Amino acid sequence: MSVEKHDFKTEMTQMMDIIVHSLYSNEEIFIRELISNACDAIDKVRFESLTNPDMLEGNADWKIKLIADKEAGTLTIRDNGIGMNHETVIENLGTIAKSGTREFLEKLKNAEAKEQPELIGQFGLGFYSAFMSADKVRVYSKMAGDKDGIVWESTGQGGYTLDTCEKETRGTDVVVYLNEDGKQFLDEWKLRQTVKTFSNFIEHPVVMDVEKTEKGENDEEIKTIEEETLNSQQAIWQRSKSEIKDEEYNEFYKHISRSFEDPAKVVHFVAEGVIEFKALLFLPKQRPFDFMYPDKKNGLGLYIKRVFIMDDCKDLLPPYLRFVQGVVDATDLPLNVSREILQSNPMVDKIRKNLIDKVLAALKEMMENDFDNYKEFFKQFSMVIKEGVYTDYLNKDKISDILLYESMNKAEGEYTTLAEYVENMPEDQEEIYFLMGENRIALANSPYLEAVKEEGHDVLFMTEPIDEWVMSHLMEYKGKKLKAIDKGELNNKEEDETDEKKKEQGEKFKNLFSLLNGYINEVKEVRLSSRLKKSAACLVSEEGKMGAYMENVMKKIGHGDDIGENPRILELNADHPAVQALQRLHEKNIKDPRLETYGRFFYDQAVLAEGSKIKDPLSFAQRINDLIIRDADL
Repeated sequence: MSVEKHDFKTEMTQMMDIIVHSLYSNEEIFIRELISNACDAIDKVRFESLTNPDMLEGNADWKIKLIADKEAGTLTIRDNGIGMNHETVIENLGTIAKSGTREFLEKLKNAEAKEQPELIGQFGLGFYSAFMSADKVRVYSKMAGDKDGIVWESTGQGGYTLDTCEKETRGTDVVVYLNEDGKQFLDEWKLRQTVKTFSNFIEHPVVMDVEKTEKGENDEEIKTIEEETLNSQQAIWQRSKSEIKDEEYNEFYKHISRSFEDPAKVVHFVAEGVIEFKALLFLPKQRPFDFMYPDKKNGLGLYIKRVFIMDDCKDLLPPYLRFVQGVVDATDLPLNVSREILQSNPMVDKIRKNLIDKVLAALKEMMENDFDNYKEFFKQFSMVIKEGVYTDYLNKDKISDILLYESMNKAEGEYTTLAEYVENMPEDQEEIYFLMGENRIALANSPYLEAVKEEGHDVLFMTEPIDEWVMSHLMEYKGKKLKAIDKGELNNKEEDETDEKKKEQGEKFKNLFSLLNGYINEVKEVRLSSRLKKSAACLVSEEGKMGAYMENVMKKIGHGDDIGENPRILELNADHPAVQALQRLHEKNIKDPRLETYGRFFYDQAVLAEGSKIKDPLSFAQRINDLIIRDADL
């Protein structure tokens, strides 16, 4: 036939401009798109040949070949797929966003599921991405059974031409005439890298002729050309778990995580039903050195039918599970038109929910069946996991089940769960007690423990700043309220027995405490303590207010001004000899200047006991020196 000239429609020209200049963020994407189209073409002819074997024409060595011609400045993507004729070329390449995939899917509706190929193309726009790096694109194609082939050619401007051509075999050759910037894709290493990144796991081999040098009998160099496969084709997540050895899982994990260690746990599953996808997830043993860097990529690799889409898909898992490594391969997902951004959609939400459930279940299973390894894992990622308590309300209970804490009744380095704590609670204990501080040593020697220790209760030790937010959002566990023993009133089983004694002490010390409250304006009030048994004094925050530990953390990171007024309560132990001595001094002379001095001593020691710093250490030292001088003169 004579050469046909066709004009692009106005909207087609406008769309071409968007594709070339705005749609794709990476130039090499066009290679992914053309390989994906070639893969679809092969799958189509394989499917059609089930009912029409003659279509194969003896050409069933399925492969996609890249041919880089540096002299001509062209890159060819060749396949032996279904091919195109005059009509289908116009239909698929002459109209923007017209893809044969959608029409082909109609044929699959009545086919058996196991016979249905997984077609990659969705939008029919990928082909035009070639014009980002091309001055011209020429397509040679021949459909099975046709005598002649068809050639389509365009510069991406105005329109395209059609003509017949001689082509011996079925399939399509897309010849991209690269512009100056695009000629980087003629380099062997660049093609290898691009295929490895975007098309490594597609089902069919992507091959290229590679020059090899060998030594002959007389040590002369002999150069040969060999066809080499660039992609692995081994999408490990597509295989059954029973077929995969631990060594294979470990090797793949090290490949995607760039880690030298084996993973702590593997989560490999297939989801079927409304949404279908395969997932291969890994829980790491160690936190990467760059884990907390702002620009660290924390997300799963997303594939659609083995074609790489993105390596940092944060939409598939919430931030508190950002330590999870792995891949998700879906059969269909709502991407933007360039297939580079995952769009919000109920399908995405279902995958996300499924992944969260699987990861949390895996963590709980690891905790129950391999506690020692889980303990080491939790040490690495506890702060991240705890974020989920206040960011993921729906899964708050599941997350609280896998939290670990040291406690007063456990040896240093040993951990307990909230469930174990509740199980071991005495019948008369109504609340889960906890205390926050900088480290275990400080907490284990805290005066706040005295009353609960005497009653035989345990106290959870919390040493991470995030625990303040965790407890404020968790509030209770299995019907038991969580109680900070350094906040509010502390109820204990002796209260009823000592109620009369407490009233008497309250009357006895009322005037002294009122006087001290005037001297020590840093506190909200001075009152009797029900939590102290051996120590003389402690500072207590009001229920619902920020504790001393968190307040100190906020000051250290420069947010002290954001805290606002948060005066605490000074509690004194009426049974302590020092407090009783101060009361006797008050009874003798309410104007004795030592009342303020000794009262401040109680406040200062309470400040130190809670882990805070004394505001005026010089005055504190001077008061001690004055006492030494006074005692020495007696």
